[in-house]
Amino acid sequence: MSALRAQSNRAIEMPRLGEKYRKEVVPAMMKEFNYGNVMAVPRLQKIVLNIGLGEAIQNAKLLDVASEELAAITGQKPIVRPAKKAVAAFKLRKGMPIGVKVTVRGDRMYEFFDRLINIAFPRVRDFRGVSSRAFDGRGNYTVGLKDQYIFPEIDLGKTEHIHGMNVTIVTTAKTDEEAHFLLAQLGMPFARREERQAAAI
Repeated sequence: MSALRAQSNRAIEMPRLGEKYRKEVVPAMMKEFNYGNVMAVPRLQKIVLNIGLGEAIQNAKLLDVASEELAAITGQKPIVRPAKKAVAAFKLRKGMPIGVKVTVRGDRMYEFFDRLINIAFPRVRDFRGVSSRAFDGRGNYTVGLKDQYIFPEIDLGKTEHIHGMNVTIVTTAKTDEEAHFLLAQLGMPFARREERQAAAI
């Protein structure tokens, strides 16, 4: 009976960063921005991982490999992204599979974000932090990663194809200032002001 109770407790346990947001980030943001109530405090909404593979025009199997890798990284099955328009020079037809993406929300979102900032980023060679200039003006942040091998879930023996990916963190913040404060409070390793020019991953 105790084993069942322990299993149940684990099942409903909130991710570490979700708990940090509730207990630490919300009070800090309310103090910083003087929100009228807790519901007005910005939060993470979703994280979108996107891999574009132009090489898939010649080798469709690369999409399968990239899809498997995103699934390993996020714990969720990606969707195939078709080309929006034809490009004759590259023999690309509209609707042809050209990339994969996955969107994570809720617990998976917090768990992925935790691994991204505390495991993946530190594995980047000569990492000095991420740029503070990658916000879109609407409270969302995108960081480009040069290769997938910074994630320990990737089996180096299964693929020799190195590809980058974009990670977009979508928040409910109305301004970049609020979003920056939110992500910083959660642990996003922004580069110091004097290092921003060298902060690209």
